[in-house]
Amino acid sequence: MAAAWPELEAAARERRRELALAGAAVAERVAAGGGRLPAALLALPLLQSLELSGCAALRELGPGLAAALPALHTLVLRGNALGPAGLGAGLGGPLPALRLLDLSGNGLEALPAALGGPADAAPAGAPAFPQLRSLNLSGNRLRELGPGLALAAPQLQALLLSGNRLRALPGGLLPPAPAAGPGPFPLLSRLEAADNEVAELGAGIAALPALKSLDVANNRLQELPAALADCPRLKEANFRGNQLKDKRLEKMVNGCQTKAILEYLRAGGRGRGKAEGAREEARKKKREKQQQKDGGDGERDELEEARKLLVKVLHVSENPAPMVVRASPGVKDVRAFIVCCVLKGVNLQPGNALKRFLSAQTKLHEDICEKRTAATIATHDLQLVKGPLTYDVRPPDELKIMPLGRKEIKAKDLLRQLHLEAEEQRKQKKRQNVSGLHKYLQLLDGKDNYPCLMDAEGVVISFPPITNSEKTKIRKDTRDLFLEVTSNTSLQICKDVMDTLILKIAELNRFTLENKEDSGSDNESDALCGPVNLNPSQNVQPTNFPLVVEQVRVVDTDGNLKVLYPSKTDLATVSSLLTVIR
Repeated sequence: MAAAWPELEAAARERRRELALAGAAVAERVAAGGGRLPAALLALPLLQSLELSGCAALRELGPGLAAALPALHTLVLRGNALGPAGLGAGLGGPLPALRLLDLSGNGLEALPAALGGPADAAPAGAPAFPQLRSLNLSGNRLRELGPGLALAAPQLQALLLSGNRLRALPGGLLPPAPAAGPGPFPLLSRLEAADNEVAELGAGIAALPALKSLDVANNRLQELPAALADCPRLKEANFRGNQLKDKRLEKMVNGCQTKAILEYLRAGGRGRGKAEGAREEARKKKREKQQQKDGGDGERDELEEARKLLVKVLHVSENPAPMVVRASPGVKDVRAFIVCCVLKGVNLQPGNALKRFLSAQTKLHEDICEKRTAATIATHDLQLVKGPLTYDVRPPDELKIMPLGRKEIKAKDLLRQLHLEAEEQRKQKKRQNVSGLHKYLQLLDGKDNYPCLMDAEGVVISFPPITNSEKTKIRKDTRDLFLEVTSNTSLQICKDVMDTLILKIAELNRFTLENKEDSGSDNESDALCGPVNLNPSQNVQPTNFPLVVEQVRVVDTDGNLKVLYPSKTDLATVSSLLTVIR
């Protein structure tokens, strides 16, 4: 007898558009069903968003998924055990509305035919995924990608390939350009292939007209093609962790911004003839002469620009009073992963700086945090945080917190209020399901204990993924920040989010310094209640002072180290835009 799936019964009954399946009970049922998705899932034709992640028992989707769920625009199958055969049956037909497909952390050694490979099964005719914008294939075992992907997903904008076994890029990814009309991947702006085995970065990379961000860190590259300088929109590039023959170029990729690296490649570097290099050198001198005539100094301006994005890491051994977070064993079953650090040097005083900071954090929650379901950020005024801190769990009727903008309340009552507010919003907007912005509320459904971060006095300053506390709220005069990222998915996601958060703060700091604003009466001093509990910080400093990131250790109850952030390998994902002094 097939196992009952109450989640699917409820979804059918309530005509849901969104469905997320997770937890030990789901994994047990998948295993009992032979490692495939239940047939009842195919009876939900209205479904637009489906997620089933972290299920090691899931080896195949089962037949007919694409045909049964034609309205799907988001399909997240992260951290399962899917191979190309297991995907093939489910994705054997077109998904005309699909915009996001996440297959990261599976066992793919090749792509299923619908996604363009192997070559003898490349798609023909109309593309199977005409609306696909984002494809995440990170953390698989892919050795190569064929040209069929460009035909299957012609509108792709983000292709994530980090953590595979690719040896060449773009390799066979780009089919021959048609005689007329746009070439392959005309909209691809983000290409990530860090932590592979890439030994060749081909000149074909310049055939991607929309490419803005390229990450090929930690590969086996010995040279960078001069054609990179011909990428018309390339703004961010990460080449770190490669053993380049040109040692000057190797130093540049570790310390310079992308613009300087591309200028070096354009001027000749390794890979262009002497005559062309001489011509470029002459043009460069002419530009410098004109800049001096105009009273400018391009090189000095570039150095000043770099200084504004400096980040200095203060090691625990250099800090007389480092912050420590003690994690209890109970968090493992509720929200296992936490990464923290201290950040000093942010200026929130002028004009709308604080408002921009809060807006940026909201956007991070929307994007990289996947509407707070993958990870949640909380930022605190360090001066109001009394360490050491404890990351622990409490029963819902015992955990009390003063949420941002609200009075002190028990966690269970706060969740009830937020669910009611989400439902009221759903009714007002006449939706079939609550907004995706409220999906994070479901992460604590059925939990006997809730996670919390407490200060030395036992006061709860953070209740992830829901809210942080009024007690540590950030205001315009905040000088130092305590940053916290938690997740129930993986430690690496916490680190990636923290890397991006620090980069964003550095960019906002530079913007504030460049656009001198008067200190205003901006009272936008907190974020709305919800996992967005943003708390920025302010530290007015001269432009040539770097931000300072102080390492924070997370230890177990016996004092054994669990996480140290930032470690030597952290901040690598944003290294092309930050100069990190360690």
